[in-house]
Amino acid sequence: MLDRAATLIAAARLARTPLAALPAGIVPGDERDGYRVQQAVHTILADDAGRRIGWKIGCTSAVMQNYLGIPHPCAGGVFAGGVHDSGVSLRHRDYVHVGVECEIAVRLGRDVVAADAASVADAIEAYLPAIEIVDDRYADWRSLGAPTLIADDFFAAGCVLGAPVPRAQAPDLLAVTGRAVLNGVEVAHGSGADVLGHPHHALAWLASHLAEQGQQLRAGEIVLTGSLVQTLWLNPGDAAVMQLSGLGEVAVRFD
Repeated sequence: MLDRAATLIAAARLARTPLAALPAGIVPGDERDGYRVQQAVHTILADDAGRRIGWKIGCTSAVMQNYLGIPHPCAGGVFAGGVHDSGVSLRHRDYVHVGVECEIAVRLGRDVVAADAASVADAIEAYLPAIEIVDDRYADWRSLGAPTLIADDFFAAGCVLGAPVPRAQAPDLLAVTGRAVLNGVEVAHGSGADVLGHPHHALAWLASHLAEQGQQLRAGEIVLTGSLVQTLWLNPGDAAVMQLSGLGEVAVRFD
């Protein structure tokens, strides 16, 4: 059942075909099943998307939990083929319905062996201003349910990363303000405090979540800790800049 679900999800993703409801009998019954399917999807996608180099965490702020109707964090994979440097121009047609989010990313300097906020903070090598690229690749995401969205990496479609800021030089994340600028106009803003009270709390949640699945955060991985603003859905030609005070800015254009 789970393998069949993974095959259908991965096929729709590779073909950029909106995913409709899965056939009865193979729909992940709960979020635990959703994550099992997600692991199988990662295996199928490896040849096309490259190796998994990190994770994204969704629904870590009240604005995103309210928007998606899911009151807790959800995790998905980040793959090498979807990671870009700031200033990149991407093709709008390579996505079903592309959107962007304003995020604080972290790069880990060592493996995480404990799952409290203090321990994960010690493992951080650097912070990066980040744009998460998301894709509404669903016929109607509201009807699919969290387990199926989790199985498909919870909208994840890549990221754009700015210059890293070493942990010792980083500002207090609670004081970081994120401004989302679309085509030169500020359209939304948020703060580091909006991410589960502190982005380190989101990272600790992910570490605990992975431990329950027999996995672990590893040195060198990138983690997107969650959006400070509601998703911005884009049209061809749109240019987005995310400005994070004390961390810098990051930009992308969709031609």
